[in-house]
Amino acid sequence: MNNLTVHTRETAPEKSKALLDNSIKAFGSVPSLHGVLAESPEALEAYQLLHKLFQATSFDAEELTVVWQTINVENNCHYCVPAHAAIAKMMKVDDALTAALRNRGPMPTPKLQALHDTTLSIVRNRGLISEAEVQSFYDAGYTSKQLLEIVLGLAQKIMSNYTNHLADTPLDERFAAFL
Repeated sequence: MNNLTVHTRETAPEKSKALLDNSIKAFGSVPSLHGVLAESPEALEAYQLLHKLFQATSFDAEELTVVWQTINVENNCHYCVPAHAAIAKMMKVDDALTAALRNRGPMPTPKLQALHDTTLSIVRNRGLISEAEVQSFYDAGYTSKQLLEIVLGLAQKIMSNYTNHLADTPLDERFAAFL
């Protein structure tokens, strides 16, 4: 049993309150994950920054979703899989792509398949992927910049996936429809 608290703005440490205000502006309320991370203002700030930076990468909405959900599904994150399905919906990503990721099915294009395969290999092999895998990623039209951007997305997802495992973070009602 853990003792991690899902904070509200009122119960959060003082240094987390402004960060939770950012969450409220973005989501309309404090997502449970952010409430858990609020226990450590530094962790919440780092997570929010990583999220912002990853969204600013060269990946489009589909590619962001492929990286996020590949990692979420592989890490069996009970919270992030439905949360990112909801985020994908908000970003107008096709539901078929989200379903394929959730069900470990094939991607709709060879390029997205290469992104999925590379992301999965990086996760499973802790970054120790073969030259052939890297070349296949490049042959699909990606660059070394994007290889590093996958690592950025992974850093964000490690924070959230592992926090959700430790806290058994309760799923927000708004994400429950995406189970």
